[in-house]
Amino acid sequence: MIVITGATGALNGETLTHLLEQVPAAEIVVVARDTAKAQPFANRGVTVRYGDYAEPASLPAAFAGADQLLLVSSSDPTADAVALHRTAIDAAVTAGVGRVLYTSHQGASAETPFGPGRDHAATEQILTASGLKWTSLRNGFYMHSLQWLLGPWQETGVISVPADGPVSWTSRADAAEAAAAILLSDGRFDGPVTLTASQAPTFEEIAGIASDVVQQTVRFELLDSEQWLSNQLEAGKPEFMTRFLLGMYEASAGGFFAGTDPLMASLIGREPQSVREYLG
Repeated sequence: MIVITGATGALNGETLTHLLEQVPAAEIVVVARDTAKAQPFANRGVTVRYGDYAEPASLPAAFAGADQLLLVSSSDPTADAVALHRTAIDAAVTAGVGRVLYTSHQGASAETPFGPGRDHAATEQILTASGLKWTSLRNGFYMHSLQWLLGPWQETGVISVPADGPVSWTSRADAAEAAAAILLSDGRFDGPVTLTASQAPTFEEIAGIASDVVQQTVRFELLDSEQWLSNQLEAGKPEFMTRFLLGMYEASAGGFFAGTDPLMASLIGREPQSVREYLG
């Protein structure tokens, strides 16, 4: 049996959709905090159970019978993600889960300036210590994040960032499809697995790509971090989220998102979506 958390969200929801093309619905369980949101899956024959990382007592029964558990990482930047993940992993141990597949991130490291990357690294350490079989899906930085990380370049003609470095921008849809393939691989993947697009352009290179796409010059501007922060705050952006995003830019400059891996293309049977295709 495959048990999936976070299926009411975009990433694991798409993974579930791919699984249902190859696995009987009766062999899949969805665990959700709001079971009403999972009703469309129930209508297709998927079992829906209540479970919440913030309610430890709800999880062992929710995970019961899982040969594989697809464990989505917390997406709340204000939460203690590591504590929530530890609770879920402890429940997986109690439930006797066969393997945990955790949605991690390519930049998982205790040294990264980007907070979620540190959380993912800590969670992988918890998985290592748990005694469970586990696979960490180290997805490349999600491509749709460019919507806000590039700023309003369509209006201004300028991409302004406080730091620059290569990023293997990766389609969330491609990552979801690759995750489904790994779930169906009979445990062939163990430990950290890197799932990225085939290229890792810098923000400066993206400005060049954007120029080609819109057939007019999109200028690249590298700002001092304090100036960039000031500009964001003056534009009405919340300070917490602005500083959160600054960590991403700094991590890109540090090379935490630079690597690419051919595995994703192999798993999905085609070249992953590129930045040029996304912007076009």
